Amino acid sequence: MKSKLIHISDVINAILKDIRPCADTGMAKIWELWQKSVGEAIAKEAKPGAFKDGILIVHVSSSVWMQQLTFLKRDILCKLNRELNCEMVRELRFKIGRVDK
Repeated sequence: MKSKLIHISDVINAILKDIRPCADTGMAKIWELWQKSVGEAIAKEAKPGAFKDGILIVHVSSSVWMQQLTFLKRDILCKLNRELNCEMVRELRFKIGRVDK
């Protein structure tokens, strides 16, 4: 009988899902889903920088983008949590920082 090969990351993710709450693997999930959640244009100008206690710090390329994202904060928060399938992110805070493009 042949068994199907399973990638080690699938095994680890399945184990972590069972033993860790949603927020414990937060930053990795946020990075993975960031562009899909915010769209390509925003993802070029803003990147997740840190995540702790439900607060996501987002590094933004300029003060103009910081202001724009402040207006879109609620929408971004909703979309991100929808993609994460849980209410992991309670608050977004923007700061000017390095954004690799």
